[in-house]
Amino acid sequence: MRRVTSVVLVLVVVLSGCAANGGDIAGRSQQSGAEAGLGYSGSGDGAATSAPAATEARAGDAETGAAGEAGGGGQAVQNRELIRTARVTVEADDFEVANERLTEYARSTGGFVGDSSRRVNGEGNDTWTVGRVTLRIPTGNYSEALAFVNETGTVRASEQSTRDVTDQVVDLEARLENLRSEREQLRTLYQRANTTEDVLAVQQELSRVQTEIEQTEAQLQQLERQVAFTTITVEIREPQPERLDDDSQWYDTGVGAAFLGSVDGVVVFLRASAVFAAYALPYLVLIGVPLGGGLVAVRRYRSNESTVTEPGSDAEPSTADAAGSEDDDE
Repeated sequence: MRRVTSVVLVLVVVLSGCAANGGDIAGRSQQSGAEAGLGYSGSGDGAATSAPAATEARAGDAETGAAGEAGGGGQAVQNRELIRTARVTVEADDFEVANERLTEYARSTGGFVGDSSRRVNGEGNDTWTVGRVTLRIPTGNYSEALAFVNETGTVRASEQSTRDVTDQVVDLEARLENLRSEREQLRTLYQRANTTEDVLAVQQELSRVQTEIEQTEAQLQQLERQVAFTTITVEIREPQPERLDDDSQWYDTGVGAAFLGSVDGVVVFLRASAVFAAYALPYLVLIGVPLGGGLVAVRRYRSNESTVTEPGSDAEPSTADAAGSEDDDE
């Protein structure tokens, strides 16, 4: 019976927290809708522009008293949570100088450099550097920082964006408040628990609520950091060196220059021949020695064969002559 009672109490706490969360979020949503009904859109620049226009339009109508509403709407616009980002491509004569200026400026405003990269293109003296640096600047210095970046070099491209996260911040704050209230109620139940089953049930619910609180706090802190520091990504490009096109023909070359060029060609040829001979000499020795030895052996073999054949041919006529001599004697 006590276990059933504990479970019922836990469910009551959870359901009451959810109901409070839904009611608070609905109230905040209606408030945001009322602000939107005054003519303020979610985009940062558009909202900031519509507020003065509405103020000027309604300032002349003193009988209706609409100027006060415009003033209240302007205050609502100032309280919007906006995330501003910008991407600028500039061409600077010296990448190192431009990068150092931007880094020093970011630190002077209380900001910092998020990340940076660079790449060197070309060969020899014909090189140019292309890189990127991400600046995190306090939101209050956004316009000033953008103007400073534009003065760093020649602007080739620029892009700005604004994202309104007011509703997200309101929802997260309301959810966090209700979760903390639910946690306090569960702690009260934990102190009143008398059995082991009740303690375990309340502890499990407390662990779940604490996890949701930490996740919600992390999301809220991330949004607050993005709102507090605007992000400006600057791509710095050095001008690419110009290459002169050589349209001259070979016969436009002077006689002396042609002769010296030919001499250089001969020198290069002789040097290349010497290097080739140095590379080929070991192979020639490796192949030529056995080949030469084989040729010498073959020549000696043929010479010995000829020497053996010549004495035999001389002996046959000698025998015939001897036979002829015997006939004459008879």
